Parts: sequence; C-alpha cells; structure tokens
Amino acid sequence: MAPYMRLRQICLVAPQLAPVASDIAEIMGLAVCYRDGNVAKYGLENALLPVDTILLEVVAPFKDGTTAGRFIEKTGGRGGYMAIFCCNDPDERGRHANAMGVRTANVIDHAPYHGVQLHPRDCRAAFIEFNHTEGSDDILGAYPPAGPDWQKFIRKDVTQALTAVEMQSPNPQELAEHWGKIIGVAPDGSALKLPNATFRFVKGASEIMSALEFRVTDAAQVLHAARAKGHAVAGNEFLLGGVTFRVS
Repeated sequence: MAPYMRLRQICLVAPQLAPVASDIAEIMGLAVCYRDGNVAKYGLENALLPVDTILLEVVAPFKDGTTAGRFIEKTGGRGGYMAIFCCNDPDERGRHANAMGVRTANVIDHAPYHGVQLHPRDCRAAFIEFNHTEGSDDILGAYPPAGPDWQKFIRKDVTQALTAVEMQSPNPQELAEHWGKIIGVAPDGSALKLPNATFRFVKGASEIMSALEFRVTDAAQVLHAARAKGHAVAGNEFLLGGVTFRVS
C-alpha cells in the first residue's frame, strides 16, 4: 500500500479566540464546525472551520503556563502553530522522526483517533502532528477533532480551498529538506507537494509558518471584508491570527 499523507489541519494560535475566529469566518465565508472541550485540559479553547476538507483551527490559552501561551510570547504572536497531517501509521512516522532526533511531544489516543505530536523545537518553525482515524480513509469521513458532523459546515461560496502553506527560514532549502524527511515527501525545489496542498519554503529572518494561501471566488470581495474588519490589506493579503492570509 502506497504511503498516504495529506494535510488535514492547520492550527493558528491567538491571545484570545475572539475576534480572530469570528473574523476568519466572516471575511473568508467559513463556518465554525466545532469547539473541542478536550483541549481545555491543556488550558486552551478552540474553534475549527473547514476549508473544503482541510480544517483551519484557532486555539487560544485561557490560563497561564500553556505551550500555546509560551509560543505567543516567544514569537510575538507571529507564525502558525501546528501543521497536522493524516497518514496510514502515525506511530511509524513518529519512530522515523525520533530516529532523526525529532522528539515526540505528545501522543493522543481517543479511539478511533490516534495522533502523534512532535516537538516544535525539533521540527522547527511549527509543531508537526501525524494522525489517523480508524476506518476513515475517506477524506470526507469521520474526523473526531472536528466534531461529529464537520462535513455539514463546509462552505464554498467565498473560499474554495486552502492551496498552500508558506514557511519562512534564513535557510529555506534546508528547512524544506528537514520537513520533507519528517513527513516523508521529497522536496520539489524548495516546496513539498502533498495531494491536497503545497508547503513552500521562502527566505525570512526567522523560522515560522508565515502565510496561508487560499483560492477564493472573488479576491476583491474578501479583501474588502478584511478592510471592513479593520485589518490592513496590502496587495492580495492581510495579517490575521499571526499569519498572512493571501487570496487569489
């Protein structure tokens, strides 16, 4: 069986959930499908919004001493928090990462869902998580972290797809190779191409998940909505939830 690897979820972190989650929903024409009570044990609250079959999650700490809170302090709130991939065997991917010197930070076992999170310091730029939901190889199948009926919340009249994730590094090629080894996808130049999205690695002062790129029906309408919410728009992009939203 060929290895299965898709982008399942992108997680952003914000000091407070409001208004980041609601701004994303209103500007991008998306709907919140779920708020997961399980993250409260980590001192977090969240909201998940499906962008076609990729979930966009916003998490916010509600108490001191959380990993997400430390991430905000360390980065000044700039950069995406986590890239989550679904695959055949998260444990095998975790063992492969461990053999590279990338530590496992957390294992989540909520049958039928099983996830392995890797240490962000070793991944560099952002957390990486691998997960698998037993009996749900269909990309529109069950995905417990997004709630029981996340598929019903897919909205495509404004935003059609999350097409690319931009990663910055002083040495983008080297970071692309590092992430490629962890994920098991050989770089194509300084890009990692998955079946449903591309990770592009570009030159930047620090290692961060810097931008998300979306295919939308009307870019001018989205940019107008961002301006109306008080976000500074430059060209085809604006900053929200610590990352640049780029629309085309």
